Amino acid sequence: MHPRQSIIEIFSTFVQFDADRFSGWATEPKLRRSMQSYLNRTSQETSEHFWVLYWYKFWLISETKLLAKEHLAAYLQESCYWASQKTVNSFASTQYKLSDCFQIAIAQVDKVLKGFNPDRGFILKNYATALFSSAIRENLRQNREIDICTDWGLLRKITKKFLVESLQNAGLLLEDINSYVLAWNCFKSIYIPTQKGTSRQISQPDNEIWEAIAKAYNSQSGQQVNSQTLEKWLLTAAKAARRYRYFPVDSLNIPKGSDDSWEWLDNIPGTQQKSLINEILAQEEEQTRNFQQTEINKVLVAAIAQLEPQVQEILQLYYAQELTQDQIAKQLQIQQYTVSRRLKKAQETLLRFLANWSKDSLHISVTSDLLKNINILMEEWLKNYYGE
Repeated sequence: MHPRQSIIEIFSTFVQFDADRFSGWATEPKLRRSMQSYLNRTSQETSEHFWVLYWYKFWLISETKLLAKEHLAAYLQESCYWASQKTVNSFASTQYKLSDCFQIAIAQVDKVLKGFNPDRGFILKNYATALFSSAIRENLRQNREIDICTDWGLLRKITKKFLVESLQNAGLLLEDINSYVLAWNCFKSIYIPTQKGTSRQISQPDNEIWEAIAKAYNSQSGQQVNSQTLEKWLLTAAKAARRYRYFPVDSLNIPKGSDDSWEWLDNIPGTQQKSLINEILAQEEEQTRNFQQTEINKVLVAAIAQLEPQVQEILQLYYAQELTQDQIAKQLQIQQYTVSRRLKKAQETLLRFLANWSKDSLHISVTSDLLKNINILMEEWLKNYYGE
């Protein structure tokens, strides 16, 4: 799989399979126009993190929920693909292909977005990958269970919700679904196998049981349906349950109401965009600051650990107990100038560590003015660190 390059591609293209292999990226025209339009309005902002937060905010708004979901589904294509490949490889005996697992996973986008919380430091791709993998494994487990059950064992194991969804997927009308569900309820309440062994392999009910099921059904429905018809319905229900699979997300080309020319792109409220962008930028800046603060903590704690024990003790006495250099010298039974020299050397060492980190991680030139600012930051950090 070759990676996507531009922000427009990342948020508007989808994985294509050929013979269960990745064959390329397919562009959704509406999503591409949407991204291009909003890039033009946001000074060509190219940060992935910015656009994740941007579309996540729009996903929280009912009017733009579907468009935002599609953009984020496009964004998560790689995560879904690699989670699918890794999981399907761990199930060597499964009949599912990579593309099947991919469809199972990508159907979880709504669940991913409902659980995603950027305020808690979540990274969307990492969070989605874990959920995708879990969904695939659970689906494979459930379907492996279905595959080894007889029709009657399967009907005893499935839930009403799963049965209804299976029948809806099979295209049955609501009236027919209600009849099938009632027949299934009567079957489950009356046919309780007594033979030993697993419930997966239970056999077909005998004639006496079928007559009891028919009697219960007719009593509750007010109809007259024979046992052969009920058996046919239940076998149809079992077949529908076996065939039931997840569906891909809806196309963006679905018109709203009777307006065939309507596009999702046209339905984004422009009046709130500026404030939304400002909110996202502020959130992104706050997260960046928090990340940098965490990194600074790591750098300085590691640097202090490399100092000589007596130098660490001097820092402790100076910043935590706020002793003067004379008081420190008296307590440690050394000369005051020794305390001064070692304290200054420790400060210079920590400053050098912090300056090197700024240069390597933030990619900025370390000027004399910047060193002064870094020194002020370091002094504040030392007071807070030893004052805790």
